[in-house]
Amino acid sequence: MTHIYEEVSRTFNEYLLVPNLTTKDCTPDKITLYTPLVSFKKGVEQPALKLNIPFASAIMQSVSNDSLGIALARCGGISFIFQSQTIASQVEMVKKVKKYKAGFVTSTTNLKPTDTLADVLELKKKTGHSTMPVTDDGLPKGKLMGIVTSKDYRVSRTSLETKVSEFMTPIDSLVIGTKGISLTAANDLLWEHKINCLPIVNETGHLRNLVFRKDYDEHKEHPYELLDSEKRLIVGAGINTKDYKERVPALLEAGADILCIDSSDGYSEWQKDTLEYIKSTFGESAKVGAGNVVDKEGFLYLVKAGADFVKVGIGGGSICITREQKGIGRGQATAIIEVAKARDEYFRETGIYVPICSDGGIVHDYHTILALAMGADFIMMGRYFARFDESPNKTIRLGKNFVKEYWGEGSNRAKNWERYEMGEKGGYLKFEEGVDSYVPYAGKLKDTLDITLAKIKSTMCSCGSKTIEELKNTARLTLVSATSIIEGGAHDVILKDKEYT
Repeated sequence: MTHIYEEVSRTFNEYLLVPNLTTKDCTPDKITLYTPLVSFKKGVEQPALKLNIPFASAIMQSVSNDSLGIALARCGGISFIFQSQTIASQVEMVKKVKKYKAGFVTSTTNLKPTDTLADVLELKKKTGHSTMPVTDDGLPKGKLMGIVTSKDYRVSRTSLETKVSEFMTPIDSLVIGTKGISLTAANDLLWEHKINCLPIVNETGHLRNLVFRKDYDEHKEHPYELLDSEKRLIVGAGINTKDYKERVPALLEAGADILCIDSSDGYSEWQKDTLEYIKSTFGESAKVGAGNVVDKEGFLYLVKAGADFVKVGIGGGSICITREQKGIGRGQATAIIEVAKARDEYFRETGIYVPICSDGGIVHDYHTILALAMGADFIMMGRYFARFDESPNKTIRLGKNFVKEYWGEGSNRAKNWERYEMGEKGGYLKFEEGVDSYVPYAGKLKDTLDITLAKIKSTMCSCGSKTIEELKNTARLTLVSATSIIEGGAHDVILKDKEYT
C-alpha cells in the first residue's frame, strides 16, 4: 500500500518562537552567526569550510553571478554561481570572484612599455581597472617597469599614439614592497607614503602582487568577509548530473571552493553517480553539496553517496511550481524538522556531522531564524537576493515602482533542462516547473542584509541563544492558528501613509 504520512505538512507561517530567558550578557553584539558549510567529525575537527553568516544565494541565472558572489562573500555568506551556462563562462565568473580580494592581488590588467594610450583606454574599458602595472613582457609576472594610473595622462592633451613608457610612473619613482612582506606591513607602507597601490616584487624585480589601499578601507567595513587561506573570497558553483565530468575539473581548476548539484529532486541515482565520481576522482578535498530532498531517506541516500551538505526543500520557492505541476514536495518547515532529526541521528551513530541547507519557503525575515531553530545550518535564498543591485537581472520600471526580473530555473526562459534528468538520450522536460516574474527592487545588498541580520540577532537574544547551535538546542516553537497570524500584524487601526511620517 501507499505510505501515508499522518502528520500535516507545515510551512514556516504556521510557527512562532516562544521566548526563553534573556540573560544580561545575551546582547546583539555578542551573538555569533558562524555555521558549518561542510561535513566534519564533530568534537574532533573543525569543518574545512564555514560561513560567517548562515546565508547562501540560490543557483539561479537571475541571482548568482560573480557580482552577487563578491557582494555576499564580503558580507560573510556564499554564492553558488549558476550552472545553466557554458563551462567557460561559469569558470570566468568563478575566477572573477577569486581575483577580487582584500589583500595580495594578482594583476590581471597589464601593459608593455611599447603599448600606447589607445591600448590603455581600451584595457580600462574592458576591465574597469584604472591602475595598470607595466612589465617588460606585459604579463602578470613580468619584470616591473612602472605603473600607469588615470593621473598619468590626459586624454584631451595626450596623443592616443603616445607610448606607455613616455607617461607611466617609472619604477624608480614608485614605493615597492618585496615578496614575503606581511599584509599588515604592506598596508603600513600604503599609509606611510600616502599611496593607493603598492606593487610587490621578488628578488629579481618581477611583479608578484598588488596591494590596494581601498581593500584595507573596505575590509574594515566588511568584518565578516568570507576568505580562504590566501585572503581570497570564497565562492561556490552549481553543477548538473550530465556534463559534470567536464564541468567539475574546470571549476575546481578555476578556484571554486565548493560545488553543489542543482536539481529540484535530488533523491536519484544520477546524483549518486555524480557524487561518487567527484570523490573518487578528486578526493575528500573536493567539497560538494547535493539535493534537494524532503525526508530522512533522501538525506541518508545522499550522505552515504558522499555529499558534504544536503539541501532541503521541494516546491517551496516563490517562483517554483513543482508541487503544482507534479504534485510532489513537502511543507518546508516539516521537511527541515524531519531532515534535521535524521542528521542528528546520523551524527550520533557515526560521529560525522553533515550540515543541511534550507532552500525555499522564506517569505519574511523571521522565517530565516525559524529555519535555523528547526535545525537548518544555513539558508539558501533566491528571491531575497534577486532584488539587489548586485544580481544579474535587469532593473526596470513597472508603473510607479522599480522592480527586478526574476525567473525560475525550471521556466522556459531559463531553459535549464540539465537539472531535470529524463533518463533518455536527448531527453528534455516538456513542461515548466518555474515561472517568470518580478521582485521589488531593494538597492544595495549590504544595506538590506544588515537589517535582516540585526533582526536575527535580536530574536536570538529573545530566545536566550548566543550561537546558532545553541538556538537549535534550546529554541521553543509553537504552532499558530490563522487568526493568531492576523493578530500578529497591524490590525484595527488606520495606518498612516509612510510618505507623511
